[in-house]
Amino acid sequence: MDFGKRSATLDLTAAEDRRTLEDLLATADVVVTGYRPGALDRWGLAAEELAGRRPGLVVAQLSAWGAYGPWGERRGFDSLVQVATGIAATEGEAERPGALPAQALDHGTGYLLAAAVLRALTEQTEQGGSRVVRLALARTAAWLTEGTAREAGQAHAPYEGPDPWLTETTGALGRLRYALPPIRFAGGPVDWARPPGRWGGDPARWAPAAGRG
Repeated sequence: MDFGKRSATLDLTAAEDRRTLEDLLATADVVVTGYRPGALDRWGLAAEELAGRRPGLVVAQLSAWGAYGPWGERRGFDSLVQVATGIAATEGEAERPGALPAQALDHGTGYLLAAAVLRALTEQTEQGGSRVVRLALARTAAWLTEGTAREAGQAHAPYEGPDPWLTETTGALGRLRYALPPIRFAGGPVDWARPPGRWGGDPARWAPAAGRG
């Protein structure tokens, strides 16, 4: 995991780390969070508060169940959402639940989040103002299962394995075999910019001008 990313850790109960975070936020274009709704509010990191402190900021929030409904404040992750939305039963049976061959809700929602952020930045350039985008694993599961129901009975090409989408590289964690980026376009990158590093192994500062990490 974490291809193309840097990894830094901060302790928000420590004054120095808190100042570092505030310095980062003061020059941020986008803030992405992956906690249940409201979990970060006590640190002054609610979406509306962030946007108020830095007008023009794009805040992207990803959670398991979404910000609304009876499960809005619950914790969760991909496998739990697969169970709650019926995917586990579809991939197995009620007595012996199964699972998708990949964490498709995590991956799919992540790509939707990236697309939503890019759209928000485009709108901001044209119209100004801050943007808040919210995505949920449960919503992605609903789209996935609804699409599966519509396609029932249709013929599909046989699956011959993942090899066309896999490659290998060597990094700080050793030799890794991993999936290539799912989207390609003419003149665009064909691989991730960097392999994953060790957890918390990077300094808490923006990357050089070539791109913020």
